Amino acid sequence: MSSRLVAWLAVSYALLLLGAAAAFEWTARRVHRRSEAYKTAGFTYEQELDRWRCPTGNVLRRHAADHHRVDAIYRAEAHVCNSCALKKNCTDTHEGRALEVTPDAWVGSTMERFHRGMSLVLVLLAALILVIAYVTHPGPMLLIAFGVLAAIGMRLGLRFFQAID
Repeated sequence: MSSRLVAWLAVSYALLLLGAAAAFEWTARRVHRRSEAYKTAGFTYEQELDRWRCPTGNVLRRHAADHHRVDAIYRAEAHVCNSCALKKNCTDTHEGRALEVTPDAWVGSTMERFHRGMSLVLVLLAALILVIAYVTHPGPMLLIAFGVLAAIGMRLGLRFFQAID
C-alpha cells in the first residue's frame, strides 16, 4: 500500500473520529437541555421580576439560592397550590410547588464529565492512529494533520479537566 494512500486513510479516519466526538458532545448537550426543559414545562419565567408563573397564572417566587452550585429554588405559596384544581397533576407536597432551576446544570455535571471523557477518548484514538500512520509511513500531510488534531485534543482535554474541578 502506498504511503500516500495510508496517509489519506489515516487522516480520513481521524476526521471521522473527530466528527463522532463533536456529534457526541452536541447530542449529549441537546438531550440534557431537553430533560432540563421538562422540569419547567408549562411554566413561564418572568426575567424582569425573577419569578416563574405556573400554567394557572400563580406566581413562584425565589425561595432560596445556592450561589456555589449556581441554582435557585422558586416556590409557590402553599395555600395557593393546595386550593388549585391542578395540584394533583403538579405536585404532591403541601408546601407549594417548587422549581429548582440550574441554568448551567450541564457544566460540571457527572454526565458532562462522562460525555466529555468519551469525546476525549475518541480524539486520543484519532491521534494514536495518526501517530502510528506517521511512524510507519512518514510524510508532511500526516504531520500537519497530527498537529491540528493535537490542538483540538488539547482544547477538549483542557475543557474536560476544568469541568472536573
